[in-house]
Amino acid sequence: MSKHSAYAEAGVDIEAGNRATMLMKSAVQATFGPEVLSGVGAFGGLYSVGKLKHMESPTLVASTDGVGTKTKVAATLNRWDTIGYDIVNHCVNDILVQGAKPLFFLDYVASARVEPEQIAMIVAGVAAACEVAGCALLGGETAEMPDIYHEGAVDLVGTVVGVVDRPDIINGQRIEAGDVILGLPSTGLHTNGYTLARRVLAGLGWNSVHPDLGMSVGEALLAPHRVYLAEIGCLLEAHVDIRGLAHITGGGLIDNPPRIFPDGLGARIQRGTWPEPPIFDLIQQLGQIDSQEMFQVFNMGLGMLIIVPAADGALVQELLGNHVYVVGEMISGHKKVEIGDS
Repeated sequence: MSKHSAYAEAGVDIEAGNRATMLMKSAVQATFGPEVLSGVGAFGGLYSVGKLKHMESPTLVASTDGVGTKTKVAATLNRWDTIGYDIVNHCVNDILVQGAKPLFFLDYVASARVEPEQIAMIVAGVAAACEVAGCALLGGETAEMPDIYHEGAVDLVGTVVGVVDRPDIINGQRIEAGDVILGLPSTGLHTNGYTLARRVLAGLGWNSVHPDLGMSVGEALLAPHRVYLAEIGCLLEAHVDIRGLAHITGGGLIDNPPRIFPDGLGARIQRGTWPEPPIFDLIQQLGQIDSQEMFQVFNMGLGMLIIVPAADGALVQELLGNHVYVVGEMISGHKKVEIGDS
């Protein structure tokens, strides 16, 4: 006979939490390198920074973010194998724009009730993305809070810590008028705009192939957030003069790029110079949303902008081939982005 648990009756199942930890243990350990000095379950993760001694002035860069209401799409489709990639790749891109490489990652998964297999699948995605990014999943938290989250809801948050040598920090200060703006394509919405997208697309079937998408609405919405480590790493190794990088997240192509612009400079981005995933046109048409708002809510098919001197534009295209597009240029004027129609 199982022992009576007042805590379980109150809504928190300790045994379910322990089972979730055991199910995710091997996936987490697969991300460990020799720098990790602690095991799964330690109070704090230990990470040796001895390998940073070769840097002139090693500078830590950290970022925290969440997947937001994309988890509601995962819940609707009962598919939990992709959102772990979303949170890791989003956070890694956020520090990549300053030239940093990730060292380790921490995750936080919260729900009204712990479902061990569900949590383990989410964390397995986090761990797999960490392996690709070359960083350790150093620790995390699985929280069961029935009084905070409604039944079926899941929240996923992550923190990444990376490093860049101080002389190599990319901060946008050297951007000049006439510099070319290149864009790396997104896989879709990435992790932003889902509250609007879910409302607009709610009346459609999400499981059958949609003729305008070539896939189901659910597949289009769950397409994982891309990570751009390989592309940016390639450019840095080739000594391309990267003057600025902008990760296109919440705020879209209107609000994100100006975060790195020096005073007195703006940008002109030309619509039609890159392929926009059809999910955006579907959202715009069904929601009757004007283009300005679309570009302020969504990435519109560009996940990362790269700003380089005009003379380096051809080299970037040569190195990255069909995976990069010339989408605009830096101009003198107000610190804002102008979107031109093709």
